[in-house]
Amino acid sequence: MEIVLIILSVVIVFFASAFRVLREYERGVVFQLGRFWKVKGPGLIILVPVIQTMVRVDLRTIVMDVPSQDVISRDNVSVKVNAVIYFRVVNPERAIIQVEDFDAATSQLAQTTLRSVLGQHELDEMLASRDKLNDDIQKILDEQTEAWGIKVANVEIKHVDINESMIRAIAKQAEAERERRAKIIHAEGELQASQHLLEASQVLVKEPQALQLRYLQTLTEIAGEKNSTIVFPLPMEIIVPFQKILQKHAKEQESKTESA
Repeated sequence: MEIVLIILSVVIVFFASAFRVLREYERGVVFQLGRFWKVKGPGLIILVPVIQTMVRVDLRTIVMDVPSQDVISRDNVSVKVNAVIYFRVVNPERAIIQVEDFDAATSQLAQTTLRSVLGQHELDEMLASRDKLNDDIQKILDEQTEAWGIKVANVEIKHVDINESMIRAIAKQAEAERERRAKIIHAEGELQASQHLLEASQVLVKEPQALQLRYLQTLTEIAGEKNSTIVFPLPMEIIVPFQKILQKHAKEQESKTESA
């Protein structure tokens, strides 16, 4: 009787091991006598015990943190860079057969690619052009992991750590750049002002009445400041007629003297 119970228990366990349930985001890579048979799932999967075995594969997007990497930029600056990559399995058969551990393989490939790509750029590009660098790394990883049935969806550089001496140097560089821009803007303002003054002088030369109007406007502005004493130059246009009268009178006097 006991032997029958033992045999019955073994049979129940034997057949129970034939049933597997895969979730919606899981697939089962089934091997039959060591050879790949097919990919099954999701839902209830029935396997032939001993003859068939199954490896579960998760199809959800995996978020992997890439450890900090020591990178020497093209301008010989040493920095520490870490990143995060988003990838998922799109071909369960390849992910199990073509590579031993696709998680570890993708992580190692991401580290070496991160160092290789960033080492070809200068520090300023690492800090200012992260989107372009992210795209370059993502494309390289996606091409190389395609044979493993892996799709790299996105790569994001999280931190670029710089030592204190380099931070001070960057701050000085930024300050010098701001001073340079300020001087350029000031010089451009002076140039524009001189051009406008030149145009105004040309207008005043062509139209003497405009100079008189400007003179009267200046007097009005000075008088509005409640000054007790106002000193202003007398325009030559006003003096010239009086000079001509005086010169004419002097000539008349000279001619009378000579005739006398």
